[in-house]
Amino acid sequence: MVFVQVCVGSSCHIKGSQDIVELLERAVEEHRIEDEVVLSGSFCIGKCNRVGVTVQVNDDVHVGITKENFREFFQTYILAPIQNERN
Repeated sequence: MVFVQVCVGSSCHIKGSQDIVELLERAVEEHRIEDEVVLSGSFCIGKCNRVGVTVQVNDDVHVGITKENFREFFQTYILAPIQNERN
């Protein structure tokens, strides 16, 4: 199980956290991993960045997530670990 928390605090909200939430929901559905991912919102994770949104995946905090780098982030930190668990 992968736990994903998207910061929805004021700074990340302004930088597009709603867009990242929507991208996550679509990607999880597209890859049919709904039973393996828990998505939630979180107020400030404490790692604000000048660009992008902060997302915590399990215990790892990732900063600067944008619509432009979302696919790489999702593939590397969410999809690949799930696929590795299956093998």
